Amino acid sequence: MAVDELQAIIQRCQILEEADFKGEDFNLFQVAGQKCLEDGYAAQLLEVIQNEKNKVIIKNMGWNLISPLVRCIFMYKQEDDKREHCLRILDQLAQLCNPKELFLGLLEQIEQTSGEQVCQTVTLLLQPLQTVLLKLQNKKAYSVGLSLAMIMNQLTPLPVPYTKQQIQEDKLGLCQCCNAVVDFAKPFVNEVVKNTEKSSEYNDMELKEELVKFCMKSLKYPLLTAQLEQLEGIEEHPFRHFATEIIDILWNIRELIPLVFVPHKGKSLPWENQEFADIERKNSADSLACLSYLMFVQHFGVECFPMIFSPSYLLLCNMTHIEVLLKRTEESVLSKGLDLFESCLLRMEDNSLLHHYLEFRVFINVPQDLVKIMTLCPMEHMRKKSLNILQLFIDKFDTEGKYTLFRCLLKTSNHAGVEGYIIKNIKDQIHLALMKECDNIWFTGHHLISLLDLVLSLPEGAETDLLQNSDRIMASLNLLRYLVIKDCESDNQTGVWTTLGKIKQNFLKPLRVGLNMSKAHYEAEIKNKKENRKEAHSSSPVCSVTVSGEKMPAMTTGMQLQVLHSALFTFDLIESVLARVEELIEGKTKAVMDEN
Repeated sequence: MAVDELQAIIQRCQILEEADFKGEDFNLFQVAGQKCLEDGYAAQLLEVIQNEKNKVIIKNMGWNLISPLVRCIFMYKQEDDKREHCLRILDQLAQLCNPKELFLGLLEQIEQTSGEQVCQTVTLLLQPLQTVLLKLQNKKAYSVGLSLAMIMNQLTPLPVPYTKQQIQEDKLGLCQCCNAVVDFAKPFVNEVVKNTEKSSEYNDMELKEELVKFCMKSLKYPLLTAQLEQLEGIEEHPFRHFATEIIDILWNIRELIPLVFVPHKGKSLPWENQEFADIERKNSADSLACLSYLMFVQHFGVECFPMIFSPSYLLLCNMTHIEVLLKRTEESVLSKGLDLFESCLLRMEDNSLLHHYLEFRVFINVPQDLVKIMTLCPMEHMRKKSLNILQLFIDKFDTEGKYTLFRCLLKTSNHAGVEGYIIKNIKDQIHLALMKECDNIWFTGHHLISLLDLVLSLPEGAETDLLQNSDRIMASLNLLRYLVIKDCESDNQTGVWTTLGKIKQNFLKPLRVGLNMSKAHYEAEIKNKKENRKEAHSSSPVCSVTVSGEKMPAMTTGMQLQVLHSALFTFDLIESVLARVEELIEGKTKAVMDEN
């Protein structure tokens, strides 16, 4: 019945001129064609389409069949003959239909798809879409750009497979789809390459810009969040293959090196809305950061890379990208930032990075970002890696650079553990300065005294929370002990003996007072807890703790006592080192006085 209806419409339209086709004819053809597909008469519909006499009819009306055709293709199983007939119909429509009408029909179908069918639909329609675009004469660059943008917008909401199992399963078909999109773009890349060799016509420049936009979107999604390390058991990693193809496109259209070394080369649209302009800027920054990661860490496109740049210049070029990546919280992105930073630093020799680089704001921002990761990141391996990279960064600077960086981190870190770590580094630099025969003006003399003013002090004097600042205080005491032992008062290379009165006044005396107050407070607290313990059962919960907004299990009196004793142990440790420092100072001072 459905085939008869279609034949009747076809016979009526065959006697009409192309210009005489009416809206009613289009609707009748669409309804009859759809009914043929749904009733299983795809083979008969294919015969109608292939009939040379119906060429004009199909050219004008065939695009209306795209939507029901796609539905039927997904309805039939892979091995079903009817599915094969539907696929052949799709191929025929791509060859016969009006390119402009079919282009819009295909894009509409891609736009309307959602959820689990996105990748299937896009992969299915890429070939006919490519065929149509290659036929277009007018606005080809615009149409290619619109197609790629539409495809990427549909793919972007999908989760990117990250683990080995997820990549192998490719549940939604994203891995396969991404590589199919690259194949879709290749004829247009070849067209740009061919025309660039001949001349630089305006249309070709437009097409080139659309391809650059596609590559930039691909770098942000899926590559920015994708797992790109080689995985055992996966012969050809789909995202590594995709990354290679994107790099190849940029190289072939001569945009790779400019994007890597001139970060703001890409043209930005003159947005009237500032919010849109900020979004575009952020997207561009993410894409360029990912591109640098691909080149300098994964070595994609390394054969294209000119080996003429110094390691310090490469670090300078990449610091903005590193900052972008380190400000993200996703493990997949954050790890790329750490890897890129580490890769740039490992190219350099120790003490080779000039202090002038710290005049660039990004050279101050990035170590501060590392400190945030070290202290706030919930993933232990990330915290440890950040600490190792911070040390690597410190090691690369010249002496003045280290000095400046230490001052900056002491003032900005706001974390006793980090401050203690920096003070230990200062001690190591002073040791090197005292061991060398040549003068080191930055870690001896008046420069060091200025630095010691920062180190040998208590933030709130005697009222400083000694428990909170114990790491910093212990590191400061150990540094002072080292200075008193290593630097004789007669030599006074470090200048510590000159400023000893100030150190006693600002650090040692308030520390002694603070220790006495803290110990008395905690001992009284322990006494109270023990007395209360007699009145209530020791295991009954009497105290609750909240961490990051989450209520932790209630603490028993026994647990609280354990914490209080631990605090007292810390105070005893600080006091023992303080006593040793005071003893050394007194002993050395007395020895000098006896000599005199």
